[in-house]
Amino acid sequence: MNDKKVLVVIPAYNEEENIGKVIKEIKKDIKYADILVINDCSKDKTEQIVKENGIHCITNIYNMRYAMAVQTGIKYAFQNNYDYVIQMDADGQHIAKEAEKLYKEMEKSKVDVVIGSRYLEDLGYPCPLFRKIGTKFFELLIKIFCHQRIADPLSGFQCLNRRIIEKYSKMGGYPEYPDANLVIDLLLSGYKIKEVPVKMRLRETGVSMHSGIIKPIRYMITQFYECVVIVIKNIGKRRVK
Repeated sequence: MNDKKVLVVIPAYNEEENIGKVIKEIKKDIKYADILVINDCSKDKTEQIVKENGIHCITNIYNMRYAMAVQTGIKYAFQNNYDYVIQMDADGQHIAKEAEKLYKEMEKSKVDVVIGSRYLEDLGYPCPLFRKIGTKFFELLIKIFCHQRIADPLSGFQCLNRRIIEKYSKMGGYPEYPDANLVIDLLLSGYKIKEVPVKMRLRETGVSMHSGIIKPIRYMITQFYECVVIVIKNIGKRRVK
């Protein structure tokens, strides 16, 4: 597996209680991959812990939020000629050993994106009700617009190939919530996406960016609006090969 350059991109904001464990798991279970943490102007010891573990860290001078932190990591991967990016969260929900499945499927299937899915098979993930409703809604939307089933379109646990790394790194207006909207855009543009079933954990400590009541509602409205806009923009658009 060491003939390809693989970068694990981890956006992190105030994750001092989780980031150390995440890094140790990756070092143990994905030895062939480099690690890049995008410290999104954390107010705690996130940056210090990352550097103590000998991991390259880019620290934003202000809080750019999740999507821009992810795109920063993807830009770094493109500029440094990485073949694949594995996106992982800093809160410990994504299991490093499961990332192996994404990479292996990417090498086997030669698709553009491999998504780690909590719902393709029942692996015991205790999905909160609101997330389950949202996931089913966007799964249906993708099936209607793209004629393909993506069981977990809101999963940020993904492996991207070089074509997608380049596309995302050059994308102006990278969406605030890069989820089902990007899945629809890629599928309508002719890129290939595949899912693999993976185990995930619930966040043990810290605060999710989708916590509370207002944030999930805002997320659903924004995501739906962007999906519709993308579908309209892709009418008559030439597909990639």
